[in-house]
Amino acid sequence: MTENTKPGAVARFLNAIERVGNKLPDPAIIFLFALLLIWVLSWALSGMDFSAIDPRTGTPIIINNQLTGDALANFLSTMVTTFTGFAPLGVVLVAMMGVGVAEHSGFINTGIKLMLRRTPQFLLTPTIILIAIVSHTATDAGYVLVIPLAGVIYYAMGRHPLVGIAAAFAGVSGGFSANFVPSGIDPLLQSFTQSAAQIIQTDMAVNPLNNWYFTSASSLFIILVGWFITDKIIEPRLKDTPLDGELEDLPKMDEISDQERKSFYLASGVMLLGILLLVWAAWPADSPLRHEGRLERFQAPMMQSIVPLIFLFFWIPGAVYGFVSGTFKNTKDMIDAMTKAMSGMAYYLVMVFFCALFVAAFAKSNLGALMAIEGAQLLKAMALPAGVTITGIILLTAFVNLFVGSASGKWALLAPIFVPMLMQLGISPDLTQAAYRVGDSSSNIITPLMPYFPLVVVYCQKYVKGTGVGTLIALMIPFSIAFLIGWTVFLMIYWGLDIPLGLQASYVYPAG
Repeated sequence: MTENTKPGAVARFLNAIERVGNKLPDPAIIFLFALLLIWVLSWALSGMDFSAIDPRTGTPIIINNQLTGDALANFLSTMVTTFTGFAPLGVVLVAMMGVGVAEHSGFINTGIKLMLRRTPQFLLTPTIILIAIVSHTATDAGYVLVIPLAGVIYYAMGRHPLVGIAAAFAGVSGGFSANFVPSGIDPLLQSFTQSAAQIIQTDMAVNPLNNWYFTSASSLFIILVGWFITDKIIEPRLKDTPLDGELEDLPKMDEISDQERKSFYLASGVMLLGILLLVWAAWPADSPLRHEGRLERFQAPMMQSIVPLIFLFFWIPGAVYGFVSGTFKNTKDMIDAMTKAMSGMAYYLVMVFFCALFVAAFAKSNLGALMAIEGAQLLKAMALPAGVTITGIILLTAFVNLFVGSASGKWALLAPIFVPMLMQLGISPDLTQAAYRVGDSSSNIITPLMPYFPLVVVYCQKYVKGTGVGTLIALMIPFSIAFLIGWTVFLMIYWGLDIPLGLQASYVYPAG
């Protein structure tokens, strides 16, 4: 290698992370070792007294020993239901069956080819990141739909598919709190924020869209930063990475026949009709798809039905396309398409089994709660200036997020500590929640303990068989660092300019 072809410092750093990360055991074994570690730590710490108060119970936090006879008996007796009840499992499998019909019938392939003929090459990355951000409106749809399709689109465009997967993953997960479309996560977080604020002021009311303006503005930030990182750092680094996966089923940029075009427009018409019927059903204020007249709440049947709707909106048009175009000769061909989609999920099922057991043991042990509470108390004791305190909350949240993945679960734990603490310092609950959302999003994409992380590894292995945990972490670290630093600065500037955070929101407490 000549002097001019030596990789730069950033590339060498990322290559080192990839080498070290890929020497780690298989993700399934990582979860198994993590489970064993939780058992040992829970045993070692279970006899200790902690002064930290659990905000959920109002009593000192207790570490529950997972190596007692009762705990082990419960572990064995609930092992099956712990696995089958793991939330991401059903989301992925149900959605992928519908997407599988749309993919193997040719419906998605034709749609991609039509879209690529209308999308300029230089706008592909920001378009993918934008779609990934908007996918948050449909809860976890981005993980099972946008990320794998991004890989297919980049491959069809003649670019490295892992670049597309990285860009989409950055938008879906790294930009989780950036969205100009209100979603169910807004009222969910607001409910915890309001309850925490009422510890100080019993009649305190927090608007569900108290961060809407900030998350809308953050969408532009995530798109621009993600675009730069993708095209200037990720793609050059991957240009010499060979593709050795199963590529025969992926679309090629060949001509679209009249039959394919006719089948696609007919299937798209069926999809549009389904969307119109859904809007018609959800429009009335007393629609059974609403909860207390609201569609965006997590309790609303509409929000609870997102994954089944994804299944139907791809399964039905996919079947229509398949039978009209001739790729499906009979119903068995359609079932074979669903079966083929499921066969690619076998490795994910194995990883999810161990992941579900680890997540359950971690929650039962209370180790995650102890970590979060002690960190928050340390931050409080430091009595830092407001701007530094907000930055500290962002960094602490990002760190805790490496171990406790659920956004609502972490906020249920941290809100009763952060919100009253900062209210006493004159900082509003709205600003505290915004800071939490920045930290929560930024480190999503670099923790193998995030439930969908192994799924993204599987997507990458479709193109590059040797992809491991280290490969994906190395791909995503530039995004994570840029988001964490840049988004924090963005919030500080936003705050400094006194731009409204959202509806009925303020920066100070009590509001002026």
